[in-house]
Amino acid sequence: MFLCGIDEAGRGPLAGPVCAAAVILPDEFFLPALKDSKKLTATAREELKRLICLNASAWGIGWASAREIDEINIHNATLLAMKRAFQVMLDTAAKSDSPCADESFAVGKIRVIVDGRFTPDISAPCQAMVKADNQVPAVMAASILAKTARDTLMERYALFYPEYGYEKHKGYPTKAHREAIACYGPSAIQRLTYRAVKE
Repeated sequence: MFLCGIDEAGRGPLAGPVCAAAVILPDEFFLPALKDSKKLTATAREELKRLICLNASAWGIGWASAREIDEINIHNATLLAMKRAFQVMLDTAAKSDSPCADESFAVGKIRVIVDGRFTPDISAPCQAMVKADNQVPAVMAASILAKTARDTLMERYALFYPEYGYEKHKGYPTKAHREAIACYGPSAIQRLTYRAVKE
């Protein structure tokens, strides 16, 4: 049985997508520094991301855009990003030399733990666990991959929208971000249904 951890990053920001990651770690995988991404420095997250991507049995990243968040709300968009991450993980593993790339997926030998209270609609037994990102290594790994992927994307967006400071706050509702919205109006990646953006 493979244990897959799923977590997200980016529920709270006023701009940009929500990102999710799905990760299966090998049984022997151990990193003393592994923990919830929010408890790590950016440098530590990047190093752990490198080690996770090198050593994970399988992993995938999924996204839901700011427009999708506006259309279906952040809750449903988060579950959609998780579903996409899980599918990317399956598809990527199937094309690789991963130990997960055999019939194991097809016969349902995956169980999933998702950080939080809700689970996405995926083709595997799925359990929601509050604070799983503090308890389950595969979920800790997923939290790191989701956070680093989203931060990198927001830094790239900052090149197109430099006046918003996305490279600093990553779209979260800081004072500087709110002031930029008030001064320049919403950017093209703003979540327009969020109250702080509409005000």
